[in-house]
This record gives sequence, structure tokens and C-alpha cells, in this order.
Amino acid sequence: MTALVVANLSAREVSRRRAALLLVVSLPFWFYLARRDLSGQSTRALTLGIGWAVSTLTLFVVNASRGVDPRLRLTGASVLGIIGGRLLAMTGIGVLLALGYWGLVAVDQDLFHLWAAGPMMLITALVAAPLGSLIGAILPRELDGALALLCISSVQMLADPAGLLAKVMPFWSAREVGNYVVDGGSIDFVWRGLAHGGVTWLICVAGTLAIFHWRLRLVRYPEPELP
Repeated sequence: MTALVVANLSAREVSRRRAALLLVVSLPFWFYLARRDLSGQSTRALTLGIGWAVSTLTLFVVNASRGVDPRLRLTGASVLGIIGGRLLAMTGIGVLLALGYWGLVAVDQDLFHLWAAGPMMLITALVAAPLGSLIGAILPRELDGALALLCISSVQMLADPAGLLAKVMPFWSAREVGNYVVDGGSIDFVWRGLAHGGVTWLICVAGTLAIFHWRLRLVRYPEPELP
């Protein structure tokens, strides 16, 4: 029940930020449009744009909920329910965004393995929600968090794919699956990308839960002694 309540609150918070929502959701499209003539680059840029958009929206929601979360804890809500509900809402938004842009690519681009573009965008959206939540837990200011997420996405885009740095970044799964989508080759690219995304998701969720368990802990004061 707690998770559903928090999911509803998170969805309402996103809907109230109409201007920010429009700008963030449209950003992947501008990434895509800038390189539309090159199928591979446009699809990869679009996917990283989805990751930045979903993680940034999640960051906004996390920061907006800082005053609500302690009150939810005092009413008996668990940290798992609070974090789980928020991730449920933001992951749902991310999945819808990924499916919409997958449809755009399907009608506008000619790729080696078009079907795999869907998992590539979906795994990026799934990783982006807990990543944004983790950054929001670490950095209390929206501007700081948004810049951190922008740096992560930029480094992922610019880092040498053969180097270690690119492989330890959170959105490497999109790059790996993208190799199969754009260049063809072995389907092992897909499985490795999905495995990387799964591990990244677990790390981000575990980190978020650990931070919020400490931040939202309920202090138990000793009962006063009777005279």
C-alpha cells in the first residue's frame, strides 16, 4: 500500500512540473534529430538522452520529496515502500518514454536489428530511475544533481568504447546492446549489455536504500524513568 501511495505522489509531482517535464522529455528527440542522417549515432544519442531524461526526472522527484519522506516514516511507512513506490512510478514513466522513442526509430531508421533497439532503450530507462534516485540521495541540490547526471551521460558518450572507463559507467549497457542494433554481429552483445544493466540496477537500488535507511531512521529515545 505504501509503495502505491508514494508512486501516486511521485507521478503527481512530475505532472506539476509541466515545463520541466516537456523540456526533459523532448531532450532525447533533439539529440536524435541532430544526427538523424546517421542511424547508428542518432539511435545511440537518443538512448543516452532517454537515460539522462529519466534519471533527471527521478532526481527532481527525490529532492521534492525530502520534506514528505520523514512524515511518511512517522506514519509507519517503510523505507523499502517509499523507495520502491518512487522507483515504480519513475520506471513506469521511463518505460513509456522508451517505448515511444522506439516507435520513432522503427518508422524512421533502417537498423541491422531493429527489435533490439527496444531492449536497449528499456534497459537504459530501467537503470536511469535508480541512478537518478542515488544521485538525488547523495546530492541534495537539484542543480548539483542535474550537472552530475549530465557529466555521467557526456562521459559515457565520449569515452573510448574499448577503454575501462566506458565499461564502468552506468549506461554502458546501452552502448553494448547498441553494437548489436547498429553494427550487427553476435547476440552476445545483447546479453552482456543486459547483464551490465542488471548489475548497475542492483548497485544503484542498494546504494539508494542504504542512504535512505540511514537518513530516515527513526530515533528511539529511552522512556523516562518513573520516580
